[in-house]
Amino acid sequence: MRATPTGYEPLDTLKPVAADVWLIDGPAIRFYGMPFSTRATVVQLASGGLWVHSPTRMCETLAQALAGIGPVAHLVAPNWIHYAWIADWQARFPRALAWAAPGVAARAENRGVAVRFDRDLGQDPPEDWAGEIDQMIVRGSKVHREAVFFHRASKTLILTDLIESFEPDKLGFWFGLATRLAGIRDPGGMPRDMRATFRDRAALREDVERMIGWGPERVIFSHGRWYAGDGTAALTRAFRWLL
Repeated sequence: MRATPTGYEPLDTLKPVAADVWLIDGPAIRFYGMPFSTRATVVQLASGGLWVHSPTRMCETLAQALAGIGPVAHLVAPNWIHYAWIADWQARFPRALAWAAPGVAARAENRGVAVRFDRDLGQDPPEDWAGEIDQMIVRGSKVHREAVFFHRASKTLILTDLIESFEPDKLGFWFGLATRLAGIRDPGGMPRDMRATFRDRAALREDVERMIGWGPERVIFSHGRWYAGDGTAALTRAFRWLL
């Protein structure tokens, strides 16, 4: 079967973003029947180990490219729907620790997905990356509990689904219409159905203000066009409905 183009080719390839930061654009996956582009973020820690956020599809070429820069040490499942390829990475890098945001392990178990999680993600960074990558679990929703990260040295904010930004020229008619109705057409924002799950807007606002306070120069997320510059302004614009 022919793969659905994402508009972010080449796929399964390390793409430099900043010093010690890369991204990997992965294949499209079906979600609510629509093709969603996917994206992983890779950070090299001071230890030399690689920290991989929301791992995408694994292949031998990618594995070799990763091995060329350092050992894969951490695999991060940042929210309840971003864990699909963790097991494939574990098979290729068995010494890597797998980290799960709240709700991830339970959902994988309920769906019969064979994946091992070694550690839980919390409000504070573990010793493994404390001082290099800040983190928190965004509050306000009992449904969508996403871990967000900030790489201090490169001033890169790493999100997953809190912002999505689909570009119209990369979409078919029906998906283009759906993204417009959902409020996730470029320049992007939080999906409207997700907004509805955040009943505690004050807690969400406080956490978004903390992200803005980090002063990101860029914002990477999993679906659509990420913000390569003016990150703080782009983040503020994406959440103007809340702020």
